[in-house]
Amino acid sequence: MKYINANKILPDALIEELQEYVQAGYIYIPAKDEQHKSWGELSGYRKELYERNEIIIKKYKNGVSIEDLAEEYYLSVYAIRKIIYQK
Repeated sequence: MKYINANKILPDALIEELQEYVQAGYIYIPAKDEQHKSWGELSGYRKELYERNEIIIKKYKNGVSIEDLAEEYYLSVYAIRKIIYQK
């Protein structure tokens, strides 16, 4: 999360109003519901995990054992099973 100095973006009247509630502190302003991004969307990590999981499933279908996949991807056997048997 990036912090922005209120003096740079807000009108003076709004800053004065906010100072009635908070001075020299941080305020978190959440995104509007319609602008909210799901976990991993901004960084691309969600897509990266999806692609990794697809490769794991493909390797399993081609005969690679769950134990070998767990070792290769540094995941537990349980985690590999969850990936393979997900709906």
